[in-house]
Amino acid sequence: MEKGRGRIEPPDLSEKGGQKDGVQQRSDERLFMQLLAFGDCEDVPAVARHLEAAGVEGVVYEDINDPHGVAVLSMERSPDAFVERLRPQLKSGVCGGLRLKPEYTMLGRTYSLGYEPDLNETLIERPRRTVLNPAWRWAIWYPLRRSGRFAQLPDQEQRTILAEHGSIGMAFGAGDYAHDVRLACHGLDREDNDFVIGLIGKDLFPLSAVVQSMRKTQQTALYLDRLGPFFVGRAVWQHGRA
Repeated sequence: MEKGRGRIEPPDLSEKGGQKDGVQQRSDERLFMQLLAFGDCEDVPAVARHLEAAGVEGVVYEDINDPHGVAVLSMERSPDAFVERLRPQLKSGVCGGLRLKPEYTMLGRTYSLGYEPDLNETLIERPRRTVLNPAWRWAIWYPLRRSGRFAQLPDQEQRTILAEHGSIGMAFGAGDYAHDVRLACHGLDREDNDFVIGLIGKDLFPLSAVVQSMRKTQQTALYLDRLGPFFVGRAVWQHGRA
């Protein structure tokens, strides 16, 4: 029996990018991001000061749809930090009296598609820069789940559908209207979603326009099971560790 098990090859879980100096890039580094939304917040800047003093890296948003609402976006390479660093801070001080709104809880990890020219830029640096850019304070965050029919499509048809989706995002990004953060959340979401999407920019309207434009794509119109709920907020604090 042990000999049989010894012949089983474990899966390769590394992220893969395009070739660099003739060798395919590989990495076991990923950035985890978590969004937690709360109600009953009377002093949003105090929440930001509390988290900054604790060395938390992330963003604090004012919830445009809740006058007492706040959300904390935190990011870490190791998910242990959410439990060991962030969790105690959210139970203490000014954060201790906040009321969690679990329907807006989102947790995901960066991932690669296999052809990225700079894998570290894709997995770590670009997502951090996007959410921490002081010129891009508006954000829409939402989860989504694809239908099982999409996974059954041939690979080439999947790529064509995703390319249509991606071209919209690139066009908005080229105009500095909207910039996206894409996270995989398989098994990390209580609603069994597949991805978490963050749309980030200097104004709110273009972020809404991205969602509107995506409605017409094959992926959204034909191959999504679920979309949302949507959290909409404006950053009052953006803090990155050196």
